[in-house]
Amino acid sequence: GAPGFATGMLGKMGVSVSPAKQGRVFALVEADEHNTGLYRSEDYGNSWARITPNRDLIHRPWYYTHVFADPQDADTVYVTNYQMWKSTDGGASFAEVTTPHGDNHDLWIDPANPNRMVQGNDGGANVSFNGGRTWSSIYNQPTSQFYRMDVDNQYPYRVYATQQDNTSVSVPSQTEWGMITKSDLQLPGTGESGFIAVHPDDPDIVFVGAVGSSPGGNGALQRYDKRTRQVQLVNVWPEEATGFAPRDLRYRFAWTYPICFSPHDSNTLYAGGNHLFRSQDQGNSWECISPDLSHNDTSKLDYSGGPLTGDSAGAEAYASLSSVAESPHRKGEIWGATDDGRVHVTRDSGASWTEVTPPKMPALAYIGTVEISQHDADCIYLSATCYKSADYRPYLFVSRDSGASWSSISDSFPQDEITRVIRADTVRQGLLFAGTETGVFVSADDGAGWTRMQGGFPVTPVYDMRVKHGDLIVATHGRSFWILDDLSPLRAAGSGLIPPRETVRQCLSWSTGLFDGDGKDYSPAFGVEGASYKVKNPDGRSQRRYLDVGENPPDGAILFYWLDESAEDNLLIEVHDSDGALQARFDVSDERLKIDMKPTAHAGLNRFVWDLRSMPPVRLDRSLQDRPYQPFAREGDGPAGVRVVPGTYRVSLTAGGKTSTHDLVVARDPRIDVSDADLAAQYKVAKALTDSVSDLYIGVNRIRMMRKQLKNLKLLVPSIDSQIEEAMTRLGEIEAHLVDVHRETPRDVLRHPAGLDDTLMDLRWTALIADAKPPLQVAELTDIVTGDVQSLLDELDTLVEGPLAALNATVAEIGAPAVSAAAVGAPKTGW
Repeated sequence: GAPGFATGMLGKMGVSVSPAKQGRVFALVEADEHNTGLYRSEDYGNSWARITPNRDLIHRPWYYTHVFADPQDADTVYVTNYQMWKSTDGGASFAEVTTPHGDNHDLWIDPANPNRMVQGNDGGANVSFNGGRTWSSIYNQPTSQFYRMDVDNQYPYRVYATQQDNTSVSVPSQTEWGMITKSDLQLPGTGESGFIAVHPDDPDIVFVGAVGSSPGGNGALQRYDKRTRQVQLVNVWPEEATGFAPRDLRYRFAWTYPICFSPHDSNTLYAGGNHLFRSQDQGNSWECISPDLSHNDTSKLDYSGGPLTGDSAGAEAYASLSSVAESPHRKGEIWGATDDGRVHVTRDSGASWTEVTPPKMPALAYIGTVEISQHDADCIYLSATCYKSADYRPYLFVSRDSGASWSSISDSFPQDEITRVIRADTVRQGLLFAGTETGVFVSADDGAGWTRMQGGFPVTPVYDMRVKHGDLIVATHGRSFWILDDLSPLRAAGSGLIPPRETVRQCLSWSTGLFDGDGKDYSPAFGVEGASYKVKNPDGRSQRRYLDVGENPPDGAILFYWLDESAEDNLLIEVHDSDGALQARFDVSDERLKIDMKPTAHAGLNRFVWDLRSMPPVRLDRSLQDRPYQPFAREGDGPAGVRVVPGTYRVSLTAGGKTSTHDLVVARDPRIDVSDADLAAQYKVAKALTDSVSDLYIGVNRIRMMRKQLKNLKLLVPSIDSQIEEAMTRLGEIEAHLVDVHRETPRDVLRHPAGLDDTLMDLRWTALIADAKPPLQVAELTDIVTGDVQSLLDELDTLVEGPLAALNATVAEIGAPAVSAAAVGAPKTGW
């Protein structure tokens, strides 16, 4: 080798050539204790000198070992390791450059401006414009890498998972903001690697596997209590594991070791190492209830790392349980699968165990899932991978006789897919979901055939899934959580309307969507951060895209329907209440409906969301309003209808001359303590206000139409100018009470007194802002204001039937056109 360079056995190296000084080269070298360190050459590598042997630059060489020469200053050099380091004296000494996350790997330095950097670490990527003194945030994109997940029993339910190089997380499936923001995130412990189990009866208690992200020794197991926000360590056997060979430990716990509750007793918790352990006091004591269920091949239980650098960090334990499940049908029947290809079952709570490994299970396969059918106690599914042996084929098995025999159900699966997880539907027998290295596959025939699920799901590794609350919930390793809302169309195939599932009536925050604009929206609601924006799809419908927030499920009842052929001009959805009264109507041929409110009608599966509101009030006709200019700001579509009360509704779909009908149950939010009578009272007040808004807008539309006609009439018949002016003045006075006639743009609300329409709208908010009976004063003021509106509309009718009728009689004698009092939606004119 070159003079001065490391000798003997050499390992990983990082090399950087200085752009600032010819001949200067840096090399970070893994070698033995006498040769490891940072080397520098001044003659293109012909000779070298070891500048520093400091181990801080070369921890875990297989994972790091990166060096970067500054493009303009020959004496400035950077090393990225667990920490990031900077030297300004050619590598002789270093000072730390703090970054947003540990485990630093990559660095780009702008050749023209070395203060401008992009740095990569295990938390993401970040940018600096001042040489690393400050960095941009890494919390700006949904790229979480989850291992295993759980789902609680709350409403809305929360999703939990352990997260690579970060803490365990819990996020709600929906929020009152209309989208899910970082402020809704909770951190139940610091589990990076393992399984996570939420107490079935108390979602404030969470057990988390935290190997690599917690103190406490071997098999770190945390018990998190949300009420106290404290973590207790309840490891099965908390001996020190760092630096030891796994074969020398009393028990082995893998990086991702299983944790689960008994489906029969929420006080029973299982944890799987190379043995299975049981606790009945929330981890304060443990009982070993199995022998070593792995192959226990000690030749594979030595130190990890290479001959130069050992790396036993506790993450490399092998030959241990990888999946555990107790039968929901038979208490004490527990299934355990290992990461070295074995499957065992006990039918007596661990007193005896029987190996039931499928004969065709590859040797040393990682068995990621044991899934027990909810429909058949003897039906067991397994998923396994063998990619660590360069075998990238899928391995899915089913036993229909409780493990006595097994069949492969991956023969029709794409043969280059790694099958990490399998889940069986809880409602439809034979409906299966498989998570792979690239996505999710579905089978409707118990594994005989498989289809990749589309629907916008990204190409990403899927490490875990749950079928719960009628949804498919997916934890990916790189693209965070995804939820398929409502499995109804997969559970009940057929033409026409698919039976809709029960829908909870959700009350969003009143300020949701308040800051929606034409570009990016930076706040979903008052005081809440999160960016999203709307785009137009090719069919003209709008779709919201989410940047640093999660997507809420649809706000309303999801209606799925299957059309054998397109019905683009002939499709109607109607909703009636239990008394037969029409509550909502959506007709694809109704030109008054905006396209986003029209059902799709293409051949195949369609989805439409009814927002659980009755029909909206008549809207103001903006074309009738005299304006000096058009506002720059967007004008809203007017108030929506009133949310219907909980109950059973009848939904009908008519397409192609065929009608299908199903009941839809609308349920109250289970978090709200409110009676049916209170919600009925709320609906009555809100409906009265909404009907009054509708009547008011009809009146204003009539007034504006008549005033336009009267203006034209003045030009045609100047001889009756005084009568026309008097009529226009009286119409204008009525209009000025109903609405603010001086308002020029939507936000021009402070310069003049509000109209009665504003009062009605504010009263609607006081009535509808929460799931509660409106205060007494709201109902009292509603009667007063709606009475005032009706008095003005009666005055309008009197004007139309008296002076305007007389004016029309005069006009008729002259032969000029009469003034019409009709307006869209006006029941008194029938137009």
